[in-house]
Amino acid sequence: MRPLSDRTAHFTDSVIRRMTRISARYGAINLSQGFPDFEPPKAILDRLSEVSGEDVHQYSITWGARNLREALAAKQSRLMGFAIDPESELVITCGSTEAMMAAMMTVANPGDRVAIFSPFYENYGADTILSGAEPVYIPLVPPAYDFDPELLENAFRQGAKALVLCNPSNPCGKVFTKEELTIIADIVKRYDAYVITDEVYEHIVYAPHVHTYIAALPGMRERTICCGSLSKTYSITGWRLGYTIAPPEITDRIRKVHDFLTVGAAAPLQEAVIPGLLFGQDYYDELLALYTHKRDLFCAGLDAAGITHNIPQGAYYVMADITEFGYESDLAFCEDLARVVGVGAVPGSSFFKEPVNHLIRFHFAKKDETLQAALDRLADIKKLKR
Repeated sequence: MRPLSDRTAHFTDSVIRRMTRISARYGAINLSQGFPDFEPPKAILDRLSEVSGEDVHQYSITWGARNLREALAAKQSRLMGFAIDPESELVITCGSTEAMMAAMMTVANPGDRVAIFSPFYENYGADTILSGAEPVYIPLVPPAYDFDPELLENAFRQGAKALVLCNPSNPCGKVFTKEELTIIADIVKRYDAYVITDEVYEHIVYAPHVHTYIAALPGMRERTICCGSLSKTYSITGWRLGYTIAPPEITDRIRKVHDFLTVGAAAPLQEAVIPGLLFGQDYYDELLALYTHKRDLFCAGLDAAGITHNIPQGAYYVMADITEFGYESDLAFCEDLARVVGVGAVPGSSFFKEPVNHLIRFHFAKKDETLQAALDRLADIKKLKR
């Protein structure tokens, strides 16, 4: 048999999804893969029931149903501070996963380089490689996850054509300040490059931190592809509804890539989610209050268990330090944590290009009773000490 693709020869399965399977195997509380165990808003569920009897069961327009694009463009225009044309600047995708892949394939040629901050969501490196490009990693240094502008610029000196920017960051919860984003923007403009953003946690930013859209900074709209998702904002991760926002000439190319990747997102779900996009600011204030409460509850529980951790500025993840437990492998630790303690987490090494094996990631997008049950189990974590 002739060999299979060199491009995918070194891929592993998703460690995040693997930890979900391991959690299920041992009956562990799954704080690894980041999805809620509570229901989406009632208005969205009610609309989902209605659309089952409507004529929305065939393909929608490839790049998204018009009424969904119009509602999404109106919402994001208010947030981002500039008008978005739903006809020429927006594509509805099958989750932000496809949005990132379509954006990467739109920007990168085989042999190009793409800059990625590390730690990073595991798909970014894979997306770059599948596009035939080469990832160049810039460290975000714990515990504050700051970056060195000189190292960032060096990636562009090496020929990086684009930067992937996750803000707020998965896995570390960093929210980039406006000053940091201005530094990034100045470097990107200096080297005539692009930014591909992942902003799926845009509504989960904890005070006093503020989310700034890099596309809204001077000179950045024309070189930024904003990738977003409705999954986290409306607790519908299984619906796989994402989007890209970009200038018309870039969007035109994204639409062509998207058409051949997936044809289009699920038509009934596109209709059902529209009530969520019409919510007022009260909904987003309540969402943030909910996650602020969950962050505080979970971090206080980790403190009580004697687990060292960061305080996330955004998103719903916490990085915990397992140095004291004496494990050489964070993957082995997470497997024992699920098997012995009964809580699922993700080994930090799956997010870092650097040799980091002393951090693990928990998420807290769960009901209070689920989080409390996990914390009760984590009270026994010291039994894993070697």
